[in-house]
Amino acid sequence: MVLLEVKNVSKKFGDSEVLKNINFTLDEGEVLGILGRSGAGKSVLLHMLRGMEGYEPTEGQIIYTVAQCDGCGSVEVPSMENQKCSCGGNYELISVDFWDKNQTTFNLKRKIAIMLQRTFALYGEQSVIENILQALSAAGYEGKEATNIALKLIKMIKMEHRITHVARDLSGGEKQRVVLARQIAKKPIIFLADEPTGTLDPKIAKIVHKALKETVVKNKIGMVITSHWHEVIEELANKAIWLEKGEIKEQGDSKEIVAKFVETITELKKFDKVEIKEDMAILENVEKKYCSVERGIVNAVGGVSLDIKEMEIYGLVGTSGAGKTTLSKIIAGVIPPSKGKYIFRVGDEWVDMTQPGPMHRGRAKRYIGMLFQEYTLYPHRTILYNLTESIGLELPGEFGMMKANQVLVSVGFTEEEAEKLLDKYPNELSVGEKHRVALAQVLIKEPHMVLLDEPTGTMDPITRNQVAESIQKSRAELEQTYVIVSHDMDFVLNVCDRVALMRGGKIIKIGAPEEIVQILTEEEKEEMIGH
Repeated sequence: MVLLEVKNVSKKFGDSEVLKNINFTLDEGEVLGILGRSGAGKSVLLHMLRGMEGYEPTEGQIIYTVAQCDGCGSVEVPSMENQKCSCGGNYELISVDFWDKNQTTFNLKRKIAIMLQRTFALYGEQSVIENILQALSAAGYEGKEATNIALKLIKMIKMEHRITHVARDLSGGEKQRVVLARQIAKKPIIFLADEPTGTLDPKIAKIVHKALKETVVKNKIGMVITSHWHEVIEELANKAIWLEKGEIKEQGDSKEIVAKFVETITELKKFDKVEIKEDMAILENVEKKYCSVERGIVNAVGGVSLDIKEMEIYGLVGTSGAGKTTLSKIIAGVIPPSKGKYIFRVGDEWVDMTQPGPMHRGRAKRYIGMLFQEYTLYPHRTILYNLTESIGLELPGEFGMMKANQVLVSVGFTEEEAEKLLDKYPNELSVGEKHRVALAQVLIKEPHMVLLDEPTGTMDPITRNQVAESIQKSRAELEQTYVIVSHDMDFVLNVCDRVALMRGGKIIKIGAPEEIVQILTEEEKEEMIGH
């Protein structure tokens, strides 16, 4: 039975038309994959299907066909027609014009699950089990029944070892798995997944894909999934749509559409070498130990020595738990080392980063920028505001605009694109454009060094090229130094000058990216170059 019909849908943001005359249907239990490069309109379409504020169609309709209880008003899949509800009422088949706001639309929204890229909708101070139980409670499950379902979900997402950890302290991949469990707990009639594994390494991505298969596909929950990993679409979807510049270029069998899309994928762009300057940061025998109730003394980083040179693009790679995130936080001055030496050059002076205070670590921290996986831009403010006032950059109007233009050009926008961008809002931009704006937001503060955490997580090859180009261009134009924490070895091979491979909190080898690839273990290959 048809669950969803999208009829002649178009969407404009201002004068920019991001979706044009979109038409398709989704049957109950069917999986639709949406392919397309960054900026094609994939995320906008999913937000529209979810009913998120500001994403109503400019033209056309979103129609859901569902079974609604004539007693309590609850909503289920259309095949529940004529069956009894737990309240004693009967389910009747109805068609809902989704953007015609009424009580049925409200009840329907509660049964639509969504996973968004780089967005982890969790209660940060609650544990993994508490987050999942809270979602089950909202779905009407309580007591022993809720506990049993929660335990099954935790096993499904392979998070048995993190049950009592608070969500705030989880890694990006772990957070994404808990989000999946919470969404499944809603017993949805449709599951919307926007790059659900984009920020994950291939090994963890396989766990999430398997979980989607076992819970969504196996239980015949309708799903719409976007991914730049075409293998995911081919594996999970029955049919696929190829979006290009907001229009449907092709639609049909997922394998056929994927094959055509793959033919258009380009390789990463190659870049010229630049002259590397003197040392900017030196670490000698740096250690970091934590005290954990569950694990006792944890040696997160043990005896690390390295140097980072001015204008170098330095990579930190390793499997999950290797210590690269902790080391990157030490380099950024976010946390101090437990032991060892770390000095950072500001001008001609060397600052002792092991010492707190405004004349030591505090002095250098202002010259070190960080861009995390979970970066955010103010959604209801213009790009100009995001690049100036939102980060406390106090410059007279014309100077602020000039500075914003300059930094946008340095990350790969043309002067014309940069000028038009300033008056736009974040939801009018593609994922790749948002990422470059977020990088510009860091660079506009004029740091000496920038640390990037998984910069290419959710990106298709074209967008990865754009980000690589923005890093290389800003390095050359702004004499910028970068430290990149990544599991994307293709990106590291193309962008980084040197790479440090970490295992168990220690550095195994520092060398050219090509040398590091040669000594990866099978486990490291699976996690870092498995896709």
